[in-house]
Amino acid sequence: MKQAVLSLSGGMDSSTLLLHLLANEYQVTALSFDYGQKHRVELERAQQLVDYINSSDAYQGHNINYQTIKLDGLTSLLDSALVEGGDDVPEGHYEEDNMKATVVPNRNKIFSSLIQSVALSIANKTESAVKIAMGIHSGDHSIYPDCRQEFRDADYKAFAEGNWEAQRVGVYTPYLEGDKYSILQDGEICCKELGLDFDEVYKRTNTSYKPTAEGLSDYKSASSVERIEAFLKLGRKDPVVYVDGWDTAKAHVEKLLAEHANKPNMNDTIDIVNNM
Repeated sequence: MKQAVLSLSGGMDSSTLLLHLLANEYQVTALSFDYGQKHRVELERAQQLVDYINSSDAYQGHNINYQTIKLDGLTSLLDSALVEGGDDVPEGHYEEDNMKATVVPNRNKIFSSLIQSVALSIANKTESAVKIAMGIHSGDHSIYPDCRQEFRDADYKAFAEGNWEAQRVGVYTPYLEGDKYSILQDGEICCKELGLDFDEVYKRTNTSYKPTAEGLSDYKSASSVERIEAFLKLGRKDPVVYVDGWDTAKAHVEKLLAEHANKPNMNDTIDIVNNM
């Protein structure tokens, strides 16, 4: 069976990629990382999703090998609004500049190094090719430099330079040029192929960077706005539970998206000024 090592955050993107890998007959080793993130509910959701898939009568594939890697000793050393002790998570559209406060310095490099280590270990033990799978997408590119192809290429080059038999490990990022809507479309297809219930899958995911202590999702942080927009485009109600309910969340995001669409583009403004 084909082998893949997946960075499974518990969010919508990586959870969909898990479905994608299973639908394409990969044996999956999934790793989550506890780095002191405020939205630790994502780790609970990742475990819930793995348990749901592994226990499903419909899914007849191999069990997912899942582990959470503890990195919470880093928490007090990291400067980011996403970790405990950091500033408040900003609200608004996901393309706004203030969303850079949600960058965790070198996060994907930290994760990538550990995933590469595991993938190469599996490749050497099995003497077979292994894919490193990550759910990064185009909506991440403007805010998160470590989600861009340039970073992925440089990171893999460093991995190849530093390890024997590194050619056994490849990188798989099928959503790199897509957005959350196209990811959700793929998830819908994969659920059908695997015989899994769409709502049961996606209620076991978390995209909110500002969940309540009870695990309810907010609808004002950029990550939540982007997720809700994807569900609106798909024409489906999001099965996760939102503070104030789905109807309020939906109305808020629809209003925000309309306002953002009517907001003057800074580049257009510069062109107008230059042509005066």
